[in-house]
Amino acid sequence: MAEKPSGGVQSVERVFELLELITDAGGDVTLSELSSSTDLPLPTIHRLLRTLVALGYIRQLPNRRYALGPRLIRLGEGANKQLGALARPQLKSLVDRLGETSNMAVLDSDMVIYVAQVPSLHSMRMFTEVGRRAHTHDTGVGKAILAQLDDEVVRGIVARTGMPTPTAKSIGDIESLIADLNRIRERGYSIDEEEQEIGVRCFAMAVPNAPTPTAISVSGPVSRVDQHFADRAVPLLREAALAISAELNQN
Repeated sequence: MAEKPSGGVQSVERVFELLELITDAGGDVTLSELSSSTDLPLPTIHRLLRTLVALGYIRQLPNRRYALGPRLIRLGEGANKQLGALARPQLKSLVDRLGETSNMAVLDSDMVIYVAQVPSLHSMRMFTEVGRRAHTHDTGVGKAILAQLDDEVVRGIVARTGMPTPTAKSIGDIESLIADLNRIRERGYSIDEEEQEIGVRCFAMAVPNAPTPTAISVSGPVSRVDQHFADRAVPLLREAALAISAELNQN
């Protein structure tokens, strides 16, 4: 394993390296796959995995693969709540200035999970339950996150989750998705053009340098969320994303 500049405890660093490698592989791996992805000696990997299995942070599947364990869920839920609380002032500012619902979501096991929302005061508004999981290819936050990833990583995510099409405007094939992601990379924000729900449009932007892939969005009825709205919303989304990034990266 490469030397860590933190001067931390080596065994702890090794444990988190293994957990991150399993996560990056989609949630489950073989012992040989782990061994080929790290410089750690095989006996050390096996010893750490055995300890993590005993604690419930890793599961050994019947096919001998190792998967992320259920005790990580509680840690993840707690972290998501804290992340949502940190972002809430910026989301509220977006709602105050734009009048439409704002959301924050993170990438979790190939899906996005909504970790915070501040609703619009309009009677007709967008509502997404905090904790809801959604596909990446047909949501504004999901596409903003995918645009930050390499195309091969995107292909792997889509291959594992599929590409359901909840509306006639949803993207249903990988090449169309890659083309849309290239447009998102060029302009710096994504658009959910009635792809999750007919009549609802969403503008979203990734949070730069977040510890886990993260995006924020504003959404509402297409009658209100139009190009004039976009002209006002995009700079404010960028401002909020940078502010959240600064909060997340405070030492």
